[in-house]
Amino acid sequence: QLQASGGGLVQAGGSLRLSCAASGGFFSIGTVGWYRQAPGKQRELVAAVTNAGRTNYADSVKGRFTISRNNAKNTVYLQMNSLKPEDTSVYLCNAEVWMTTVNSLQVWGQGTQVTVSS
Repeated sequence: QLQASGGGLVQAGGSLRLSCAASGGFFSIGTVGWYRQAPGKQRELVAAVTNAGRTNYADSVKGRFTISRNNAKNTVYLQMNSLKPEDTSVYLCNAEVWMTTVNSLQVWGQGTQVTVSS
């Protein structure tokens, strides 16, 4: 399973670090993505990191957010700086979980609320 944490209430310009930790029996973790979904809006990809460390970001967060991973801890982080009110959303992580060398599942963690006040 995936456990997301680190959300909260912060003022505009502040920072938060989200964590997405994988636990349970699996072979390895592949690509992990952070998504967000605000009320009435579509879920959007914020950032993703491959197991080789390659990253990509939504244009709206480039230069402000950094995704990273600690493979030894099976954890992916999203460092969010210079937060804006429009970053307010529920943030969810999704991981490609390899159960064997040939079989994988897409697993979603529960969301964590990020609220940025102006």
